[in-house]
Amino acid sequence: MSMNEARPVTAAALAIGDELLSGRTRDKNIGHLAELLTAAGIDLEEVRIVPDDQDRIVEALNALRSRYDYVFTSGGIGPTHDDITADAVAAAFGVACTHDADALALLGAHYAERGLEFTEARRRMARMPVGSRHIDNPVSKAPGFVIGNVHVMAGVPSVFQAMLDNVLPTLNTGVKIHSDKVSCPYGEGDIGDPLSAIAKAHPLVNIGSYPRFSGDAFSTEIVIRGGDQEAIAAAKTVVEAMLLNTGARLGPKAV
Repeated sequence: MSMNEARPVTAAALAIGDELLSGRTRDKNIGHLAELLTAAGIDLEEVRIVPDDQDRIVEALNALRSRYDYVFTSGGIGPTHDDITADAVAAAFGVACTHDADALALLGAHYAERGLEFTEARRRMARMPVGSRHIDNPVSKAPGFVIGNVHVMAGVPSVFQAMLDNVLPTLNTGVKIHSDKVSCPYGEGDIGDPLSAIAKAHPLVNIGSYPRFSGDAFSTEIVIRGGDQEAIAAAKTVVEAMLLNTGARLGPKAV
């Protein structure tokens, strides 16, 4: 991976499938993608979920690919009639969607080894926009593909994850993000003002507060993120001092 410190590297995710919107299937790919991109220093800034409708896919994809460095799609590249992602991506780029010769050979050999007929439905998984290059699929062999800044991958979590492992080394990356956390025994209402002041005074880090409720009292987890570990440590020291002052101000009853 190459390091790009001049500006953030940005990404978006586009999850495709009626089953996601109906609740029949719970998405497991977005969280995995976000975790790996964050670790690589790529900012996942937007996520959309759209149905199996070509016009909706094209509209969303064109909006996202023009705005972000990378777009990652999941779903809709299987063997059934409603797997229309390849056609939609081709339409978005204004190119034909055809059976890729290398993909046909790969899948044909795979099904021959298994003693299964290479049906027209299975041949559908070799269709991709003209000008695409493959994303290897070590799980079930049917490849994903890359065209422009768009990476098209399967919706099945195990396959998506395996494809993503092959994609990540090819990406430009940003500054690796580090994080540290401080456990706070007070609610956000008690620390909101001083924490906002700390955040403004430490622009090199991002400070997030996440409330928790144990059943009888509120507490907060404070997470400090950034590309500079010294800046994180400095902000953490100030946050910890603020919490000591808050305890002295509120007394033991506030805990």
